[in-house]
Amino acid sequence: MSSAPLDLRLLSSFLAVVEEGHFGRAAARLFLSPPAVTQHVRRLETELGTVLLDRRANPVAPTPAGVRLAGHARVLLAASNAALDDMAEAVRPGAAPAGRPLRVGIMGHGSAELTPAAINAYRRARPDVRVEIRQLDFTEHVTALTEDRVDVAFVRPGPDDERVTADVLTTEQRIVVVPARSPLAEARLTGVTVADIAGLPFFRVPGHTPRTFTDYLYFGDEARHRSSDYAVTPQEVLTGVVTGRAAGSGLKSFARYYAWPGATFVPVLDAPWESSYLAVRADEENPEVRIFRALALTLARELGPTINGCPRTP
Repeated sequence: MSSAPLDLRLLSSFLAVVEEGHFGRAAARLFLSPPAVTQHVRRLETELGTVLLDRRANPVAPTPAGVRLAGHARVLLAASNAALDDMAEAVRPGAAPAGRPLRVGIMGHGSAELTPAAINAYRRARPDVRVEIRQLDFTEHVTALTEDRVDVAFVRPGPDDERVTADVLTTEQRIVVVPARSPLAEARLTGVTVADIAGLPFFRVPGHTPRTFTDYLYFGDEARHRSSDYAVTPQEVLTGVVTGRAAGSGLKSFARYYAWPGATFVPVLDAPWESSYLAVRADEENPEVRIFRALALTLARELGPTINGCPRTP
């Protein structure tokens, strides 16, 4: 296998064929001739020493090596496009001064494994930019952005505020977290319904918590029973759960990140699946935010299906 750097033109042609499933459609998308796209893919296969596409399939499909390369190609091409955007911004009169950190807000565990993957990809792409990580509580669903305390935020659910725009990163099954001694804990493998959990003592949140977030926590208003305990972080929720004072709700991936002794995570079978989001200010002009957003969305296409626990949509 060649040790030369990968040619982005070849990667672009290869990825277009993977996504279109057809050499002719890939060529039309790239404004190239089909023979040129075919030649690009063959050069890439020669350089890497392996077959990347199953040309006998209809539509054309990537081989296992091709699937692996497609993930790298998406990240590399997204980083390349983001770099071009950044350079265009850098030469624009009145561009933002260099040296400003990128402030990343994370609510709870963010978007599971996608959160550290996006941050690390950004750090590799932009090693000269300092990244500041800021933990957000439940009340900062929107205000961390609108009050300019962070530049991007991993939150859930999607903010309902015209000052903020958000992209879906992951979509997961809902769960409730209950004490291990609770009768509902026995359903950790089989699951429960919303009706089964309506009487749980769900923790309270402060009155200034956004309504969209409380609707998410309480499954609309189906779970009406409220504990006397308040919580604004997952750690506070779990403390209330393991001490038998409250119950909580979240996404399926919580079980991987908050595996506290004495707490049991139970799937809610009939609750709509919920998404985690990357949110930014709607009028944001910082080019670093665009770079981070492009990388996060590219990684979401690769890691999302694994985190979601469901097949990737076409």
